[in-house]
Amino acid sequence: MSDASQQAGPDLHVIFGIDGEPAAGPEPVISVERRAEDEEPEALDAGSEMAGGIGLDPQVTDSGQLPDTDVEVQVEYAREAGLEDDTREMHTVDLDQALEPLPAESELQVVPDAAEPTPEEYTGVTRPSRRGSSPRFLTDVIVDMGLASRGQVDDALETSRMSGTTPERVLLEHGVITQDGLARALAERYGLDHLDLGVFSVDMGAANLVTTAIAKRYQAVPVAFADKRTLLVAMADPSNVLAVDDIAIMTGYEIRVAVAPPDDIAGLVSRLDRLEDAVGDTVQNAEDESEEEGGEVVALHDTSDDAPVIKLVNQIVAQAVERGASDVHLAPEGRELRVRFRIDGVLQDITTVPRKLAAGVISRIKIMAELNIAERRLPQDGRVGLVVDGRHVDLRVVTMPSVHGEGAVMRVLDKASVVVALDKLGMADDERERFEHACRETHGAVLVTGPTGSGKSTTLYAALQLLNTPEKNIITVEDPVEYEMSGLTQVQVAAKVGLTFAAGLRAMVRADPDVIMVGEIRDRETAQIAVESALTGHLVLSTLHTNDAPSAITRLIEMGVEPFLVASSLSCVVAQRLARMLCPHCKRRAIIPAKVLRESGYKARVDLEAYEPAGCRRCGGSGYRGRLGLYEVMDMTPEIQAMALERRPAEIVRDLAVEQGMRRLRDDGLEKVRQGRTSIAEIARVIGSS
Repeated sequence: MSDASQQAGPDLHVIFGIDGEPAAGPEPVISVERRAEDEEPEALDAGSEMAGGIGLDPQVTDSGQLPDTDVEVQVEYAREAGLEDDTREMHTVDLDQALEPLPAESELQVVPDAAEPTPEEYTGVTRPSRRGSSPRFLTDVIVDMGLASRGQVDDALETSRMSGTTPERVLLEHGVITQDGLARALAERYGLDHLDLGVFSVDMGAANLVTTAIAKRYQAVPVAFADKRTLLVAMADPSNVLAVDDIAIMTGYEIRVAVAPPDDIAGLVSRLDRLEDAVGDTVQNAEDESEEEGGEVVALHDTSDDAPVIKLVNQIVAQAVERGASDVHLAPEGRELRVRFRIDGVLQDITTVPRKLAAGVISRIKIMAELNIAERRLPQDGRVGLVVDGRHVDLRVVTMPSVHGEGAVMRVLDKASVVVALDKLGMADDERERFEHACRETHGAVLVTGPTGSGKSTTLYAALQLLNTPEKNIITVEDPVEYEMSGLTQVQVAAKVGLTFAAGLRAMVRADPDVIMVGEIRDRETAQIAVESALTGHLVLSTLHTNDAPSAITRLIEMGVEPFLVASSLSCVVAQRLARMLCPHCKRRAIIPAKVLRESGYKARVDLEAYEPAGCRRCGGSGYRGRLGLYEVMDMTPEIQAMALERRPAEIVRDLAVEQGMRRLRDDGLEKVRQGRTSIAEIARVIGSS
């Protein structure tokens, strides 16, 4: 694996203790040290390492008692000063011999394990107290870990002798321990890592190296690439040597075993099956609807079920739709392919495609989008319609050549997404009333501004839902049609045949519309037609790329629209952003110092009580779940119209709009922080500190 790809995620050498390069520092130990009777306990330094100290892996004694059997103890001798390195000589002695000469006054001084992750850093991996198999019985490990009492284990032993089963199975059947508890005991018994597959990020590229039939037979699934030659495999039974050998032969990788509960492994296998079958189960229906609608629908699942590239592309697309991703990024790094999803506006690492599949994945995506697979030097773009789990999904595909190879970005447009009602968008009551008032006018232009991916189209569709009545003829021209609404005439831009925004808008004006929605004002011609349509008795809704609402006036004038037309046609401008919402299950109360608020651009003199992200399983550890809108709504008052005629700068227009009651984006964000719906850090990320 390349250096770049290793930096993209957690260092598996550190997490799983892969042999190879030596550790950066010494292993944390429990030190058994002598001290004089008159020496005060406080005088001991918890972080010091004394020459001749006896070291033992800390988690061996987590239960508060030393194991009955002999264990290896590391006696560490600090090298004399002046040596070329600070490595240590390690000697193994018997624990009983090591502890025998110690006086009763000796004490155990625990040195905490600095490598143990904090709850916020938990990645789903629990390391064992020691590496390598232990000679202890599994039942003894269960008792030492506090999963069951000695009496319960003794009863299970007696029952197992009579029933011909194992005591662990008896404990499970009687509900004394859980599947997860047994898996943790197995991991400790064999000195392996325990994986919580509900938290651990499974690498789909690794999981596809074995068939689901093999995974079900052995209750084992590859979940990550530990390094170039090593595959991390989650197993329910780590003692199944036959399964390890077979998976090694099938994949061509060395195998590193980790332990996971059987139900977690079964859930992962069924999820892989579902993601694989989600794309293609409704192939016949898709083809029938394609013939009726004249559209182009591609079924990904149209070749051999065992084709690794087909399976991987199916699962990437299905997982993106399942998790609500808006974009899928496939970027080459070294000789591998890094896959990321943009979820709630933030990119997240999902998997790494191995080099033997990387070129095939890009070629498969290009074939789906009907692009030239032989052309790798120039960017290409296309689209493909899919049916994923019964839902129509449109992918906008763009390929990008780079110094490391060819990558691709897929924009996911779920046409079956539910249109959000206007009162659910997150607008404050007074702002929503002003916006609704402008949308209910019989003429004029209503613009929604913001960067790409800020939810402008969602706001326009919410307004169209408000206006969609049998008495009105509503026509839209979009690129692409993101939502399909009944009662509307929706036109898809097709630049290849000359159907641009301007051409579609000219035709729409002659089709007796009451409401016109233009997906985006991109050029002077489109802006001119939209403004003139607003002046001739039509209500025009459209979007524009500006940073705030007042800048929309100057942008239209800069495009070439006359100031008197802008002042007369515009009735309302809305600027918006999307911020992530705090997860309701794990958000925690916090005091935001006034200094932090001032650094974020607010004139604050007192601290603010609010909430901050914590992270849990429901939100994937990010602390956020879902998004909400931040808005500023500017009405075109006579004073602002006069400023537009005078070509006044956007800053002066903004100051006047604030005086007249407009709430800026950052002020709306601060209000939502007070309400506990988002965090100050998220507002700073979305809007900035200026």
